[in-house]
Amino acid sequence: MKIILVSVSVILLGFLAVQAYAMSTSRNIESYPYTVIQEYGDFEIRQYEASLFTSVTMPTDKYEEASGKGFSALAGYIFGGNERNEKIAMTSPVAMSLEDSMTMMFLVPKAYKKEDLPKPNTESITITEMPAKKVAAITFGGWADSEKIDRYQAELRKALDREGIAYTNKSYFLGYNPPFEMVGRKNEVIIELK
Repeated sequence: MKIILVSVSVILLGFLAVQAYAMSTSRNIESYPYTVIQEYGDFEIRQYEASLFTSVTMPTDKYEEASGKGFSALAGYIFGGNERNEKIAMTSPVAMSLEDSMTMMFLVPKAYKKEDLPKPNTESITITEMPAKKVAAITFGGWADSEKIDRYQAELRKALDREGIAYTNKSYFLGYNPPFEMVGRKNEVIIELK
């Protein structure tokens, strides 16, 4: 019985250490810069700065299918899968367009200009300049899946209609946590405004 208690305690301490490490590292990484323009009860209006992203498009509209493959491809690039074998710092959030073919995007650290980035080893990865944009954002916790993303996207559209705020058909999912972080997960759906 003592061995079981010690084993469970060691496993629990290991789990807590991994979660503490994940939470501290996710707070210290560069993120997609924005300013909150107006807050509503269940969403907010933001102005995002023009930013540079690495991106890869997946031929599916299912989050579960696109997220793993897209993340692997982009992580390969930033962890050295490029012409210079250069490691590029991870940023937050990981963004994904919500369209018939989903495009996953990693924010490029501000230290880089487009011409400074090493060429990816695969042609499926592109470097995309995203212009400044005004969006509406809704936040939700836990693990994301297609059903949750669709539900929060519909909630946000309904809230925008209620407030009389005109929006486009461009929307994105933003995921802020590494896969192994279990506590305090943060996700968002953003919709570009007209």
